[in-house]
Amino acid sequence: MRIRSTIAAPVVCAAASLLLTAPQSQAAPARATPPRCAEKALTIRAKAVPGDPSVVRVGVTNRGSRACVVDLVPTVTFGGLDGAALPVPLPRGRGGTYLLRPGGTAYAAVRTIGDPADPEARRADSVTVAASSSQWGATFTAARLGTGNRVRVWEPVTTWWQPTAAAADRALKVS
Repeated sequence: MRIRSTIAAPVVCAAASLLLTAPQSQAAPARATPPRCAEKALTIRAKAVPGDPSVVRVGVTNRGSRACVVDLVPTVTFGGLDGAALPVPLPRGRGGTYLLRPGGTAYAAVRTIGDPADPEARRADSVTVAASSSQWGATFTAARLGTGNRVRVWEPVTTWWQPTAAAADRALKVS
């Protein structure tokens, strides 16, 4: 043990002195984190999958002139019901935010109910989708979504934002 400490101490001191004496021009540049997307710069869309009203595809587009970030997972709530759709499991080590470049679009898929015939299903008049939990989002009526008069809801889940609609479908295992 004594040998390790006698070797480690000089190495740590040498590394620290190199870092402290490096000129500013050679220091690693700080990575600027893009700001959160302003809600007014975003367009949110939602539509039920034709033939399967239990799946809603959503998208968010950055209409701004600069890159910005949104939450990694959209916030999806159902009019008059408590709670929000839970995210499907994220890839290991993934979390935080999703970068939207200017003009860029991200996609997610939401399964509102596993079995539409489930007797415990709730019914909502609308679905609200927000790109970040701190935003109001956009509300879509059941008729506008294409789910009929109501949206059937029971244990809803959503994917995280994806670069394509096909990737969102795969993450939700939509066929």
